[in-house]
Amino acid sequence: QVQPVESGGGSVQAGGSLRISCVASEYSPGSACMAWFRQAPGKEREAVAGIDNHGITEYEYPVTGRFTLSMDKKENRLYLQMNNLKPEDTGLYYCALRPGWHVSCPLRKDFYNLWGQGTQVTVSS
Repeated sequence: QVQPVESGGGSVQAGGSLRISCVASEYSPGSACMAWFRQAPGKEREAVAGIDNHGITEYEYPVTGRFTLSMDKKENRLYLQMNNLKPEDTGLYYCALRPGWHVSCPLRKDFYNLWGQGTQVTVSS
């Protein structure tokens, strides 16, 4: 199984925007649960947002209304648009996959079995 590959991280000032993306070449849209997690230095890896087999998205409270998931079906690429970024959004952002069809795609670390290497997002105040 091929790991997902993230790209698009960078540095931005508070209030700015970034878009990161994840490619999982083996999996067509809808054939896997996909999610973004992030990990700040010294903290646990936490869920950010996810998309299920039906294309339904879910967001964790700290990013609701600021972050948006979208899928480019031609490229099998999952985007995370991040607006109004805050310093507490700083961290290493990981794309995670669980291949196959599932009744639901919970935003739990132990549910996902394929992980990318991460892309760094740094937000300065």
